[in-house]
Amino acid sequence: MVISMTGFGRSKVVSGPYSVNVEIKTVNHRFSEFSIRMPRQLLKIEEKIKKKLNQHIRRGRVEVFVTLEGEGTVTRKVHVDWKLIDEYYQFLLDAKKKYNLEGNVSLAELLGLDELVHIEESEMGNEELETIVLTGIEEAVILLKQMRLAEGEELKKDITANLYQLETSLLDLRKYAPFVVQVYKERLTKRMQEFLNGQYDESRILTEVAIFADKADINEEMTRLCSHIQQFLQTLEDNEPIGRKLDFLVQEMNREVNTIGSKANDSNIAKKVVEMKSLLEKLKEQIQNIE
Repeated sequence: MVISMTGFGRSKVVSGPYSVNVEIKTVNHRFSEFSIRMPRQLLKIEEKIKKKLNQHIRRGRVEVFVTLEGEGTVTRKVHVDWKLIDEYYQFLLDAKKKYNLEGNVSLAELLGLDELVHIEESEMGNEELETIVLTGIEEAVILLKQMRLAEGEELKKDITANLYQLETSLLDLRKYAPFVVQVYKERLTKRMQEFLNGQYDESRILTEVAIFADKADINEEMTRLCSHIQQFLQTLEDNEPIGRKLDFLVQEMNREVNTIGSKANDSNIAKKVVEMKSLLEKLKEQIQNIE
């Protein structure tokens, strides 16, 4: 099954005082990598989030953004440092007495000092909130997977079309390859006749042609290339991550095509090799986005 590594999913779950927003996006990556950004009180369920994501995503860079809204997510309370207030108040009384100062110490003066009185905020974390977050993750990742599957189907169509073009070029090579040796023999015979005024050793020509035929034989490479194409088509139907296997097959096909180009000393085959390498380059680019 062809699944793209590019996708996006978003969800919003509201329950009681809580509102959870989740966004997940994935891009190409050689391995599986997660980046999760969320409030601190949710850090303890990070592994649970990764486990849930792993049920749907096997490869790619995954970026997750979780935000919380609602009064139930944060509690506030007044923190008073009574000991410090006592010391500060006593200091003011002593200073007033020592230096004969006038005036009274007001409550407003004490409240205005952050060291004495300040508001503390604490983020709430409980099982209900964790359940809502995991529900949001599940909904978002399902939407993301649907998008990855839809894009994967489009990739499969393009890849299959390029494979069939590659197979057609290979069939053309199979039909033409046997004539390469015959063309070489005719060319060699003509040159020998011109050089030796029509007198030449037929056995010597046959020997040279046999040597050329052995060096220019591309049947083995064509057979392996045909096998790789069939494996590629079969792999597209596998129900598991196939990106790395397809990448390996493209490398092997490229190796066979390069060998064909280097062994076959013929301009027509050279043109076919260029066409096939162009198709393989397209395949290589396409499979970079497959899980």
